[in-house]
Amino acid sequence: MSRVIRAALFQTAWTGDKESMIQVHEQAARDAAAQGAQVLCFQELFYGPYFCQVQDKAFYEYAEQIPEGPTVRRFQALAKELGLVLVLPMYEEEQPGVLYNTAAVIDADGSYLGKYRKTHIPQVQGFWEKFYFRPGNSGWPVFETAVGKIGVYICYDRHFPEGWRALGLNGAEIVFNPSATSRGLSRYLWQLEQPAAAVANEYFVGAINRVGVEDLGDNDFYGTTYFVDPEAQFVGEVASDKETELVVRDLDLAKLREVRDRWQFYRDRAPGAYTPLTAP
Repeated sequence: MSRVIRAALFQTAWTGDKESMIQVHEQAARDAAAQGAQVLCFQELFYGPYFCQVQDKAFYEYAEQIPEGPTVRRFQALAKELGLVLVLPMYEEEQPGVLYNTAAVIDADGSYLGKYRKTHIPQVQGFWEKFYFRPGNSGWPVFETAVGKIGVYICYDRHFPEGWRALGLNGAEIVFNPSATSRGLSRYLWQLEQPAAAVANEYFVGAINRVGVEDLGDNDFYGTTYFVDPEAQFVGEVASDKETELVVRDLDLAKLREVRDRWQFYRDRAPGAYTPLTAP
């Protein structure tokens, strides 16, 4: 028996200021709801530029408390108005000097369900993230939402298979991976890693990337946002590599049982053999 939900992803370019960026995303939420979407995820650090191209403490000002800050409160009201589950990737200040790359999850009734904090933090040319973020300490939460069980993995996390598996073991049916990833660095991995993760862990993945070159550096964000199913098939077309685009797709969650009955990856795991993998 099918269990279809309509899900959305939104990729866009930096507008130049926080308030206009928030307004662009509010309109995207309204557009998604008008198309019947029930859940929507935004790109990494959605209301700002990708400031990690430089190391400048001025960008600490983009951090907000979650859920007490104004942006979460604003989108809680919008989620309730639209009946839309929202995943908000943001810059979080737990307290002064304690900052995380975080995604807040809001249910369709506007209630705040919790957060995921990015676990793996890069520090390479154009991605100076250790200057801005502590490694996450949230574990691998899966959120019971109006549309099903949702997990979040953020950008650089996707290179590490352990978190993908932990989300599957925790019951995820869809995992969103909001990103800011550059054409010259990771393009060859973008349509390889996440479909492979969807297959290995037998769930849907929504992969979101921003677009354009921002005035902080030469990172060329290449979009190509997509949904992929647990057979590594793209659901509909992959988004543009240059333009703002709202991706709305129907996902049949009943496919998870079909695939898991065929491939018993969870049954055949051998966790007792993996102990050396956790050694420092």
